[in-house]
Amino acid sequence: MRLQVFLAHSGIASRRACEALIAEGRVSVNGTVVTTPGTKVLPTDKVLFDGQPVVVESKKRYVLLNKPAGYVCSLADEKGRSTAAELLAPHFSERLYNVGRLDMFSQGLVLFTNDGDFAARVSHPSSQIEKEYVVEATVPIPQELVDRFCRGIRIEGVFYRCLEARLVHQRRLIVVLIEGKNREIRRVFEHFEVPIRRLTRVRIGNLNMDSLEEGKYRELDAAQVAGLLALCQEN
Repeated sequence: MRLQVFLAHSGIASRRACEALIAEGRVSVNGTVVTTPGTKVLPTDKVLFDGQPVVVESKKRYVLLNKPAGYVCSLADEKGRSTAAELLAPHFSERLYNVGRLDMFSQGLVLFTNDGDFAARVSHPSSQIEKEYVVEATVPIPQELVDRFCRGIRIEGVFYRCLEARLVHQRRLIVVLIEGKNREIRRVFEHFEVPIRRLTRVRIGNLNMDSLEEGKYRELDAAQVAGLLALCQEN
């Protein structure tokens, strides 16, 4: 098995993130640091990540967390900030990692898993999974922002375009993204000088917020997991 696949199946991170961890020299095999993704490992090999033993976990977990603002989506934070994974750690023996991200100041739905294949499938740009957000501003949102976001707008060399945007109140906008570039919504609002008061992700594909309280989680059932993967297959 390729080393990054082994790490992903062990709940360390997604395959892509594991490739970066390997390149950083944080993984060793049988006492030797390995920095080349794609290195093959056997079941009998001793694999360490940050000096800790790594084993393939037999039970796959799929967890939906309603992340509060103030938590970062990262394996660990070099600035010592609280991570979203810490909210789940007391409840699961498996090592879970986030599939996709929300910035520290945003809140709402984030997926966690220890299934590397699932994470790779859902997080790949070609999956075209819809993500819906509710944006609350401190001032009225101009119609020009909505129209330009829908048509597409280039800001500092980066092109942003949402799948859908509709005003439900003069200070509240619903936005649906597919690709979701880094801080996309915030950058568009900053471009039009519209301060954001609250940014909440309320849907990921077929998964809705429903009654999930802030800071709480729920495990996905088999039908929900299959439904999300089916959305990937359709695109």
